[in-house]
Amino acid sequence: MNIDHNIQFDNDGKLVHFLNIENLTEKHIFEILDLADTIKPKSLDGKTIASLFFEPSTRTKTTFELASKRLGADFINIDIANSSTSKGESILDMIKTLEAMQCNMFIVRHNTSGIPHYIAKEVGDKISVINAGDGINAHPTQAMLDMYTIKKYKGSFNDLTVAIVGDILHSRVAKSLIASLNILKAKKINIIGPEILMPKNINELDVEYFNNLEKGIHGTDVIIMLRLQKERMHEALISTDDYYKEFGLTKNIIQNAKKDVIVMHPGPINRGVEIDSDVADGPNSVILDQVSAGVSIRMAIMSLILKNKN
Repeated sequence: MNIDHNIQFDNDGKLVHFLNIENLTEKHIFEILDLADTIKPKSLDGKTIASLFFEPSTRTKTTFELASKRLGADFINIDIANSSTSKGESILDMIKTLEAMQCNMFIVRHNTSGIPHYIAKEVGDKISVINAGDGINAHPTQAMLDMYTIKKYKGSFNDLTVAIVGDILHSRVAKSLIASLNILKAKKINIIGPEILMPKNINELDVEYFNNLEKGIHGTDVIIMLRLQKERMHEALISTDDYYKEFGLTKNIIQNAKKDVIVMHPGPINRGVEIDSDVADGPNSVILDQVSAGVSIRMAIMSLILKNKN
C-alpha cells in the first residue's frame, strides 16, 4: 500500500491526524512533549472517540481509553471480533457508519501497514485519525511517550547515545523511534541484533549497526529493548535460546553501558528472551514510567489534533 505521510497535516502545516513520525519537525515533537505536562482534563468534553483495534493490545488500548475519559470524551471500544466486519463489512463501510454516528476521532491499530493513512484519506473534514500501530510501518504514539520518558530522565537529546536492541526488521516501534531520535538530533543511535533481523535499508537510517550486544551498548545513555516479533515472521528466523545467549540483556552485560543508563521496553516483555527480570525490574529500568507516560502523551496528542481540526 502506498503511504502518504503528508496527509496528517492541513494546508497550514498543522497536525490534524497523527499517523507517522518521519515528516514531523522538532517543533512538532516538543509541542506534544510540553503539552503532556500541562494538559487539562475535560478539554474534549462532548467529543466522541472510537477505538478500532484489529490486533491485540494491552498498554496502548488501555491508555488511549484512560486518556479519552480523562479528557471528558465519550469512548466507544469497538469489539472487532464481534463487529459487522466478521460478516463481511469492509473497513470503509464500518468507518462511514461510525462517522454517521458523529464520531470525532478514530484510533486505529491494524496488521496491514498504511490502513490508518487510508482511513484518514476517506473520512470527513471534521474527523481525526490516530495510528495506534500499523503492520511493520509505524507506532508514533509509542515513540512520543518514549521521547517523553527519555527527556524526563536525560533532559537534552543532543549528547545522548541510544541503543535499540532486537528485531528491527519487523518492529514498527523501532522505525518510529529511529525517526524521532534523528529529528531530535540524538548524538548517536546504535541498532543491535542478528543481521537477519535488520532492514535492508539499514544504511539509509543514520544509525550504526552492531551484531554484538556488549559492543553496541558500550557507553550508552539509553537502552531500548524490543521483543522478537514472531507473529510477523513467516518462519522461525532464530530460536529464543540462541537469541538470549547473544542478545539478552543481563545484569552482567549492562555493565558495559554508562552507570546511569536507563533501560526501556515498549512491552510486552518476554522475560528470559530479550531481557532478564533482574534488569527489567532493576534500578536502571524505567519501563513502568513509559506506561505512565502513555496516558499523558496520548491525552496531549488527542487534544492537539482535535483542536487543530476545529
